[in-house]
Amino acid sequence: MKKNQVAFLFVLLIAIFGYLFYKQALLPVDKNDQNTKIFVVNQGDSLQTISDDLEKNNLIRSKVVFYLMVRLSGLGHEIQAGDFRLSPSMDAYEIAKDLTHGTMDVWVTLIEGTRKEEMAQVISKQLDIPEIEFVKEAQEGYMFPDTYLIPKDATVGSVILMLKNNFSKKFTADLANKAAGKGLTEKQTVILASIVEREARHVKDKNLVASILLKRLKNDMPLQVDSTIEYALGYQVDEKNWWKKELSLVDLKIDSPYNTYTNTGLPPTPICSPGLDSIKAVANADPSTPYWYYLSDKQGNMHYSTTLEEHNANVKKYLQ
Repeated sequence: MKKNQVAFLFVLLIAIFGYLFYKQALLPVDKNDQNTKIFVVNQGDSLQTISDDLEKNNLIRSKVVFYLMVRLSGLGHEIQAGDFRLSPSMDAYEIAKDLTHGTMDVWVTLIEGTRKEEMAQVISKQLDIPEIEFVKEAQEGYMFPDTYLIPKDATVGSVILMLKNNFSKKFTADLANKAAGKGLTEKQTVILASIVEREARHVKDKNLVASILLKRLKNDMPLQVDSTIEYALGYQVDEKNWWKKELSLVDLKIDSPYNTYTNTGLPPTPICSPGLDSIKAVANADPSTPYWYYLSDKQGNMHYSTTLEEHNANVKKYLQ
């Protein structure tokens, strides 16, 4: 009986100690420190990662207790990505609640291969910026596709500057020099990369398509790419899409400087904002490739040929 009493008291003491430790760990790190820090929660961050980062930033006393508290309170699924202004004077529960709302910035993801009108739609949904303002100010091809943390009150000018600055960082001097070695200016590189972005999905295919297009360009052969026609046709009301799915013979005869079937050389501007892989593909393109033609089948697989006869055979085999 005495042993049971001792065991009970021991367990009770542990429980009391654990409870006191738990409550103590939830208190502010320093209730007198009113200074704030910008704390960033990245998209996809786990609760464990967030807890670790809070402790490293001296915003909570215990990452373990914070983790348990958030799980027990059910707040884990409500934490948002973004940046938050937090203070050591806040207790752990206040911090957890703040992470579920009131983010100062918004995560915006812009996808490779989209034209500025499509980017405007994304930005307008997440920021208080009218589509027409973004389209008017944006420069096609230079709005680098990436994931951005943008202030909620950002102006159209500041957003565009952010995207263009990112492009400048990604389009390095090394890439510019490689492209220049192939006789391409920055603008020509971006135009060609924008076409590659729409024409090929995978890195290997981007490299081959870029080489074929550069070879055609150097030999004054029309590029003959559907994506530039799609760009010229613009928004398709019936499809509710900026890129027409199937082109007709009439479409291929459209009177436009973007018609690469009837015009030689590059179109006057990029047709979308290319990603880094497409820019690299152009900078590293090899115009000595044996291929002259390519096509994408209905499953998205690419097929290459060295002669028009081979290409026509591939068209019959994979597209008809």
